[in-house]
Amino acid sequence: MRNEPPAPLLVNITNCRFQALIGVGGIGAGLFFALNDDHTLSREESRSGHFLDQRDYCKLHIIAHYVQTLLGPQFTTLPIGRVGDDDAGRKLIDEMKTCGMDTRFVKVCPDAKTLMSICLIYPDGTGGNLTMDDSACSRVDAQVVGEAEAEFARFAWRGVALAAPEVSLAARQKLLQLGTQHHFFRAAAFTTSEIHPAIEMGLLGMTDLLGINLDEATALASRTAEGTMPEAVVEAAVGRLRELNPGIQVSITAGKQGSWAWDGKSLAYLPALPVEVASTAGAGDAHLAGLIVGLAAGLEMHQAHELATLVAALSVTSPHTINPCVDRDSLRGLAERVGMPVSNEVRALLGENREEKER
Repeated sequence: MRNEPPAPLLVNITNCRFQALIGVGGIGAGLFFALNDDHTLSREESRSGHFLDQRDYCKLHIIAHYVQTLLGPQFTTLPIGRVGDDDAGRKLIDEMKTCGMDTRFVKVCPDAKTLMSICLIYPDGTGGNLTMDDSACSRVDAQVVGEAEAEFARFAWRGVALAAPEVSLAARQKLLQLGTQHHFFRAAAFTTSEIHPAIEMGLLGMTDLLGINLDEATALASRTAEGTMPEAVVEAAVGRLRELNPGIQVSITAGKQGSWAWDGKSLAYLPALPVEVASTAGAGDAHLAGLIVGLAAGLEMHQAHELATLVAALSVTSPHTINPCVDRDSLRGLAERVGMPVSNEVRALLGENREEKER
């Protein structure tokens, strides 16, 4: 992690649309294991390889980290979750505290392990995950989320409710219900397998901002991804979402193919920025965090999309799923290096280049 404190965006939180984020989702860690041969691992096979120096984090932690870092200490970030009574869990809580988060609702389960996954990576870059299904995160239910109800009341009309994957849909439903009750801006994400259960539970009707990737959009649009142009998938997914919730805003990411943002009236596209990629893991979460940060700072959706594109691009330059170097200065530097045109509103949040100002 970096030694000096990160520089937050140039924003006065007391004048912002939102002053707090209360979120539920996975809190855990992971290991990356690089396999030495490309053929698919089979049963009873012993395969050599090595662990990579890459740190993996779960979705709630990733999103909350960037929100807290970019909005600064005046902004309140309250993650809700569970970790195990182990070194991994204690380390994660310490990292969240160091970042500035309020971890009162991240509690230790003495009879469970912290969520852990192992990402297997083949030499060609493909791979898959082995993830625990009985971790402390499985203990996060509606009752656990309800413990934070007083904080929803404290930030009524001024907060963001974030429902992130890796905990039960019931827990996320409770969070979105509390967000609705206390007039929060409600942001959510769902995995491909969760899309249709989320629709059946009415969760998309309680969502103001949905952050998904192209595969999840394909499931939403009920299309086959193979042979389908991304633009067609995006338009179909937005059309389906408008049927479910006419006022919803949507972000759809597609890696190197760029991203789309629907603000309720029009669809905007931005290409992926030309950066040297160390790892794409966590990029979608970074993008959603950038959107939340931008909207909290008072940006319009298309302007927040610019900021999100910068945050996601900078995130993939790190081998870790949280890039500790993401802050105001590094985002501004990236925009200048790649020549990305940004709106005056985003430019104001990033500040001027001191060297150019001195010249």
